[in-house]
Amino acid sequence: MENTPPVVPSPGALGARGRILVVDDDPTVAEVVVGYLHRAGYAVEQADDGPAALGRFAARRPDLVVLDLMLPGMDGFEVCRRMREHGPVPVIMLTARGDEEDRVLGLETGADDYVTKPFSPRELVLRVDSVLRRARAVVPVDAAGPLSGGGLSLDPVARRAHRDGRGLALTLREFDLLAFLLQHPGKVFGREELMREVWGWDFGDLSTVTVHIRRLRGKVEQDPARPRLIRTVWGVGYRLDLDTESPETGAGAGPGGTREGGRSL
Repeated sequence: MENTPPVVPSPGALGARGRILVVDDDPTVAEVVVGYLHRAGYAVEQADDGPAALGRFAARRPDLVVLDLMLPGMDGFEVCRRMREHGPVPVIMLTARGDEEDRVLGLETGADDYVTKPFSPRELVLRVDSVLRRARAVVPVDAAGPLSGGGLSLDPVARRAHRDGRGLALTLREFDLLAFLLQHPGKVFGREELMREVWGWDFGDLSTVTVHIRRLRGKVEQDPARPRLIRTVWGVGYRLDLDTESPETGAGAGPGGTREGGRSL
């Protein structure tokens, strides 16, 4: 990780872009991350364990949390869960563990991004910018109306989603992904396209898209193992089909559902 001392902006500029809570028990990592975020114009609070992080979060909710996974006493997964119980807040998990299982668990607990150590502080700042930009995005006038099809209904303004009249508990990124697919039914999108068009990322781990598709299917499909709405187009990407008369079949899809890279999605 780079540790070049950043230049802190003038007091008038500090915090103009928002408030960030950095939670990491490694003082060197925390110092570098805080310094780069200050340099980028953010106001930053710091905590070195879970209870301290929850206390600062309760006292004044930040605009985004940079959260280390391996914390003493209470790990980042539990801290993230408890924060999300009080409402949505963007979370970027920071960890030395890069296994897919850890990434999946981090995303399932509500994290919006996942950065593996060692990392570039400049890239982390770019990810903070990207996640905050998506969280603060104003719904365009032409996209402000309700979206519906295939038993799904979404209200982009109220950020509410339903399937056959039943409310869906979607995370920020799941909601944006489903809204995008509903705006483009029948069209196939690759993972790179979805990452760029839905979340505004020009970089990142493509498995993030795979995980979100899997999680979204678990919430909107009657049988996630045999998806009828969000279908895999083998070797290309994903497509939302509003004609759900038959389960997915075709190239790359076995009798138990779709398969990608030898693994069921």
